[in-house]
Amino acid sequence: MTRRLTLLLGLVTAMSLVIAPAAAAHGSTPHPFPSRIDLPDGFAPEGITSGTPTPWPGAKTLYVGSIADGAIWKGNAKTGTGKILVPGVSGRSALGLHLDWRGRLWVAGGDDAAIRVYNARTGALLKEYPFPTAGFVNDLVVTSRAIYATDSINQQLLVVPLGKHGGLLDPSKVKTVPLTGDISYGAGFNANGIVSRAGWLVIVQTNTGKLFRVNPWTGVTKAIDTHGADLLNGDGLLLRGSRLYVVRNIDDKVAVVTLSRRLTSARLIRVITSSSLDVPTTATFAAGRLYVVNARFGVADPTTTAHYWISRLRP
Repeated sequence: MTRRLTLLLGLVTAMSLVIAPAAAAHGSTPHPFPSRIDLPDGFAPEGITSGTPTPWPGAKTLYVGSIADGAIWKGNAKTGTGKILVPGVSGRSALGLHLDWRGRLWVAGGDDAAIRVYNARTGALLKEYPFPTAGFVNDLVVTSRAIYATDSINQQLLVVPLGKHGGLLDPSKVKTVPLTGDISYGAGFNANGIVSRAGWLVIVQTNTGKLFRVNPWTGVTKAIDTHGADLLNGDGLLLRGSRLYVVRNIDDKVAVVTLSRRLTSARLIRVITSSSLDVPTTATFAAGRLYVVNARFGVADPTTTAHYWISRLRP
């Protein structure tokens, strides 16, 4: 009996060594990504992007810019923690953001009429590109040849050419390209969000809710047939394959449309809503999740005690 009991206990112990790790693996739950990430009080955010200084699939680093003073916040989408990467400077603004493949963070300067580029790891300012004729530098996109930015007041495209291997050129090399064709500027904010696809640019006009395909060389625009989709107050754009996410700021919605191969038409797939949205402006994907930043335009004391946050949405 004693020998049998000893063998049985030995068998149970051996089984526990095999089963316990497997049970622990199956029973463990991964750390959940927070549905809301708080930003510093009074930060007044507008632009958001994601990636890492050395891009890799599943990157979860978020960058958010302040329209109040040009500060840049850098945080972790998984933990929700972050800190100021670029301190604010009076007279500066940070709107649309884009992280390039060389670990550089490009920033649209809003009404200070400039585009700036920072080291995404250290926050050091690498170059500033002024555009004296710009009305409001709202959003931008980085391609292999140049950075293209929208001007929401003056009917033009702002261009920062890149040198060999993506090198930064002298500020004197910047240029503007008039926007012609189907687009027509009116009162309020016009061209806003911008993305790049297959050698073309796609922009949204905030005050009309129209999408346009743009030739980056000539500035000629062609209206994209949206088949009646409501994209009014379209702000930031985010492209994933053929799916275009259109952030509709004061409507507290994100419209998702699918673009045709030639970028001549778009059809509405769905509209994303959430109680956590409060004037969302721009969006990004990080670690396979959709994040939007809430600008909360019109909130009292926007740069002192107002609360701001990033919302995670189901894409």
